[in-house]
Amino acid sequence: MTRVNRLSIGIFLILLLCIKACGIYSFTGASIPAGASTFQVNFFENQAGSRPGSTVEPGLDRDFTLALQDIILGQTNLNLVNSGGDLVYEGEITQYSITPMTSTANLTAAQNRLTMSVNLRFFNTNNEDDDFEKKFSFFYDFAAEKQLYDIQGPAHDEIFVRITQDIFNETLAKW
Repeated sequence: MTRVNRLSIGIFLILLLCIKACGIYSFTGASIPAGASTFQVNFFENQAGSRPGSTVEPGLDRDFTLALQDIILGQTNLNLVNSGGDLVYEGEITQYSITPMTSTANLTAAQNRLTMSVNLRFFNTNNEDDDFEKKFSFFYDFAAEKQLYDIQGPAHDEIFVRITQDIFNETLAKW
């Protein structure tokens, strides 16, 4: 065997090992638990209206549930199922409120904050050591002269992205 052939075979083997080694990594940082191939996201009921200072926002529960399903579907190869999932996400929306954050010299609000909190229960049916319950929360600040209706679209987008990404990181990325 010539020196060029040996060198070519050596380079090929090194490249093959590098490609094989990269196969265990994910660009999203997801670390799918062993034996998990499916997940289910139960409906996150909006219970915020029963808490003082919170309001009930129609459709918030549906939109959040779909946002959580979308991030898991988009960043993993897990299959979504309606029941019997290997990984189960459930919980409720516990806070959805607007509070004044800063005031003017006339003692009126200059900026408001929309805050949303979610209580999550996560179950790994293959490994009960992964099960936990935790509260996730995020906010969106906006000018006091605006109404909730004016900022609702971008506010929900930002809040949903942050909370669902935090849930994803806590349950699947485990950094």
